[in-house]
Amino acid sequence: MRKLGITELNRLTPEAYKESEKIPLIVVLDHVRSLNNVGSVFRTSDAFRVEAVYLCGITAQPPHAEIHKTALGAEDTVDWLYFRETLDAVDRLKREGYTVCAVEQAVGSVMLDKLQLERNKKYAVIFGNEVKGVQQPVIDRCDMCIEIPQYGTKHSLNVSVTAGIVIWDIFKELRIEN
Repeated sequence: MRKLGITELNRLTPEAYKESEKIPLIVVLDHVRSLNNVGSVFRTSDAFRVEAVYLCGITAQPPHAEIHKTALGAEDTVDWLYFRETLDAVDRLKREGYTVCAVEQAVGSVMLDKLQLERNKKYAVIFGNEVKGVQQPVIDRCDMCIEIPQYGTKHSLNVSVTAGIVIWDIFKELRIEN
């Protein structure tokens, strides 16, 4: 095996990325406090051609050096919007026909490995604050909760790790064939 060189990766230019087809998924960050987590979510969203990232509440917005440190420019390629209230973002998504899912440990959550999506639908996934998770009033307005099964002594993951797992799993089901 040989590691690929940067010119062999066939990366899209930012302009080509903006024009490329996206998966029908919007990522919502509900009061995420770490700018590094925000940047990481942008970078993952770029990698899997997410439609947009909605930043809510205390979640920082680009441009910001700490977001850029982990996003590496993805904050410029992935579309994003800011909402002062997460519920306003949820209401907009519902009006636009998205199935809105909180990623949270909750009564009645669907385990990620059992989640079945429909290719003709649009989805939004909400990731919560690093300490408090997704706000209960936001969960109350969602169509469902998704939970990542965990088998160790800890039952929490970093929000950017959680986003990576969930976005990848949804991408596998909704991916655009190149």
